[in-house]
Amino acid sequence: MAYQETTTVGYGSRVGSSFKGIGAGIVLFLAGTALLWWNEGRAVKTEKMLDEAGSAYVEMENPNKKDASLDGELICGTAMATTEDSLVDAQFGIGAKAISIRRTVEYYQWVEHESSKSEDKLGGKEVTTTTYTYSKEWVRRPIESAQFKDPAYQNKNMVLTTYEDAEQYAENVSWGAYKLSESLIHSISSKEAMDVAISQDLLKQLDKNTQVAYERFYGVKQQQQPVQPAQTAVLSDSAKAVADSLKAVNDSLMAAAQNKTDLEYVHQAGSVLYIGRVPGSPEVGDVRVTFEKIVPAKVTIMAVVDGDTFKPYKAKNGKRFQTLVMGKKSGDEIIDAEKESNNTWLWILRIVGIFMVISGLKGIFAFVSTILKVVPFVANIVGWGIGVVCTVIGVAWSLIIIAIAWLFYRPVLAISLLAIAGFLVWVFAFKGKDKLKDLASKHMQKGGAQPAPQPAPQQNQNPEEV
Repeated sequence: MAYQETTTVGYGSRVGSSFKGIGAGIVLFLAGTALLWWNEGRAVKTEKMLDEAGSAYVEMENPNKKDASLDGELICGTAMATTEDSLVDAQFGIGAKAISIRRTVEYYQWVEHESSKSEDKLGGKEVTTTTYTYSKEWVRRPIESAQFKDPAYQNKNMVLTTYEDAEQYAENVSWGAYKLSESLIHSISSKEAMDVAISQDLLKQLDKNTQVAYERFYGVKQQQQPVQPAQTAVLSDSAKAVADSLKAVNDSLMAAAQNKTDLEYVHQAGSVLYIGRVPGSPEVGDVRVTFEKIVPAKVTIMAVVDGDTFKPYKAKNGKRFQTLVMGKKSGDEIIDAEKESNNTWLWILRIVGIFMVISGLKGIFAFVSTILKVVPFVANIVGWGIGVVCTVIGVAWSLIIIAIAWLFYRPVLAISLLAIAGFLVWVFAFKGKDKLKDLASKHMQKGGAQPAPQPAPQQNQNPEEV
């Protein structure tokens, strides 16, 4: 069941907060403006760098053999990334010969979700109703349930044990006859599940510790008592024989249970170590640890040869570039993909910057509608108007900043676009006047307004005919 909390903010407090928000609005407006300016420069510099790299790289035909003539050259080549390093997760004692091994930890917890709805009241008060709901989910960090709003869910969370995420990389990764730098190694993404093979001693110790934590939170699990026959004294000979056979079967099962190595609170299967009673039916506090490894794979590199390794390419404008992609790719494919990514980020950051500018303007002028909150109907109308005006001004301001940035970073293109825009304005502002008059005249005629009839010209009468 959802839990609700209602809070009321007085008119004076709201007005005071709105005036404080002016400063935050100014900061957001300036930050959005700076982001728009910086983003245009970043995109232009990156595009020029990619154009320069696209015309400078050479294909490395045989990475398995060092070529001294390529030293200092920007190359593009494909080969297997391999390693002989053995990596070990020291906490669990498992490892593999791999480029990287990773441990990811998840906890089954109660999670608090909230949603709020605010309502303006006559006189300027604001009543906010916040609804809290709760659900069990796998999360990356334990959640402190003592801070939950609903008392029924407070202190409902616990964890059977805690571990940290961990990641290790091989120091020596070969690419043909060359070695990969650390940054290139971290770009390899050939993930595979890593089989868990933890020692029995460690599992038994972990199972024992987990049992203590489980029983501390959930209580001692009740043991089932064997059911004794109620009337053994009057059983027939055949019934006694059946009872004896059942007892023999039960004794054998008990003996097998005492000798089996399966643990009650720790389960390992494939790449997952599950800490909890029933993996298919998780309880709050259960922990799931997943192991992965990065295995050798075919990769394509575009970077500058530096002896037996690689370094980033430095363009004339100072931008640096190197990349590693999975599989076999040509240099042109890599450059095209990087340009597409650059363009995508250009538009993402443009949109973010425009929203920051608009939000900043709304924050600056929000006090106007807040002052009028004594009459919510009027305040809503004024607030809507302020929102529209701030949106229009924010978009216009953002376009001006982008245009000025283009003048600074792309003067030829910007001047061309401004010339086209000026021509269109001239056409619509001057040449369009006559067109508008014609359209207005046609509209009046369609509406039934006909021009007044002109008197017919009088013909000169011949005096002899009078």
